[in-house]
Amino acid sequence: MYIVIAAYLVLMVVLGWLGRRSNSNISEMTVGRRNAGAWMSAFSYGTAYFSAVMFIGYAGATGWSYGLWGVLPGIGNAVFGSWLAWRVLARRTRTVTRRLGIRSMPQFFEQRFGSKAIKQFCVAVIFLFLIPYSASVYKGLTSVCTVLLGVDERICMIVIALAAAAVIILGGYMAALRADFLQGIVMLGGVLALIFCVVRSRQVGGWQAGIQAIAQKTQDLHLGAAQHIALWATVLMTSFGTWGLPQMVHKYYGIKDDAQIRRGTVISTVFACVVAVGGYFIGSLSRLFFAELPAEGQDYLVPNLLKMAGMPDVLLGVVLVLLISASVSTLASITLTASTTLTMDLVQDRIWKKLSAKGAAVFNRVVVLAFIVLSYWIANSDTPILDMMSYSWGIISGSFMGPYLLSLYDKKLNRAGAWAGMIGGFVIALPPLVCRLFFPDAALPFFGKVAGMGAHFACLAMVLSPLLCLLVSRLCKRSAVGNETFYQQTVLSMPDPTGADQSV
Repeated sequence: MYIVIAAYLVLMVVLGWLGRRSNSNISEMTVGRRNAGAWMSAFSYGTAYFSAVMFIGYAGATGWSYGLWGVLPGIGNAVFGSWLAWRVLARRTRTVTRRLGIRSMPQFFEQRFGSKAIKQFCVAVIFLFLIPYSASVYKGLTSVCTVLLGVDERICMIVIALAAAAVIILGGYMAALRADFLQGIVMLGGVLALIFCVVRSRQVGGWQAGIQAIAQKTQDLHLGAAQHIALWATVLMTSFGTWGLPQMVHKYYGIKDDAQIRRGTVISTVFACVVAVGGYFIGSLSRLFFAELPAEGQDYLVPNLLKMAGMPDVLLGVVLVLLISASVSTLASITLTASTTLTMDLVQDRIWKKLSAKGAAVFNRVVVLAFIVLSYWIANSDTPILDMMSYSWGIISGSFMGPYLLSLYDKKLNRAGAWAGMIGGFVIALPPLVCRLFFPDAALPFFGKVAGMGAHFACLAMVLSPLLCLLVSRLCKRSAVGNETFYQQTVLSMPDPTGADQSV
């Protein structure tokens, strides 16, 4: 196991070192040369999407709570979070960002609405609330390393942080893409091998017996309306939440042309079908391994399940590399997005305007280290993985999904509408985090404690935010900056520098 893991970590450092020449300025660190192919882009999207948070936190929690129904989030991730997201967002995002030289979501909102205030609000939300998501990735991976390797959690976190830092600090965007491609291959092979071994384990007893047993266990749960609402909130948040996450939308910026987008849509969907559905399916079998919840909590269901499945050490090493690969790629994507956004859109734009491109690249490496340290600190709290991620995804996607989606399609969306959607989504998604920090016992009738309802409030924010955008834009159409000519004057009239396409 240790040899397999060591080989993987060495490979990450080598990839980072080989990519150092394409990492000399802040532009190359963020979007490379905008010539990424379908396979790299799709695998990068998938590996940023799925990490130990999904395999360990969400798969275990949903499987334990909903039995076989726990597979639904994986199906939703493949259909809505991958296929539909690529179909709706990829082409327009690529065209707009390429033609206007946009390298981040805050820059997109600034140019779309002519507002630096919106840009700075985006920077603050992205940097601050990607930290708990990053921390949840650390937490998910350390739980499995602790169970399978018997290594202290803090040592695991430090090793994973160093691997992610090596890819980003040394190699930047292109090194991350290459690493994601290799890690995606590991994830596909690892998930298939994991399913095969778990299904053949003594506790499951094969496909037919296992499905029948877990179906009976699911019936015995007697799920009520509150449980089904919570399940569908999880499905929708983990699927549509990607539409407003800057590290996910960013994957469309560097795609070479429309042909690569079409291929990438198919590849990304197939990847999600294998990895997400497979991961949640493994979690759904947890009640065949445990009569009661482990003393450490839901975060330790899947790690102990893997230990009990009786897999050989070499395969356990592969599984650990699968989880490390998934986590390092997600961490690299999160860290790159948060750090470059802060460097480009706050420091270079407002504080240190004379900072050169090369100087910004150096400064960004310092921000990367600071972000990793903050994530490590948050990861040492006792907040469950599922809650950490739901707070992060809920607040960021609740704030940006509506304004971003409508900005690509609605010419009448104006600055007032964008502010209404962002602030409204932010405020609606915030209560679970506030209750976790200050009012842990606050509860709602029928649903339970508010601190555990991150997915519920996230879904509410993602629904109401676009409605607020549309309503306020129509009410304030005369008094607010509308930018109705955004497409005619800047996008449709500007030739693509590559000549790859001529229209949105």
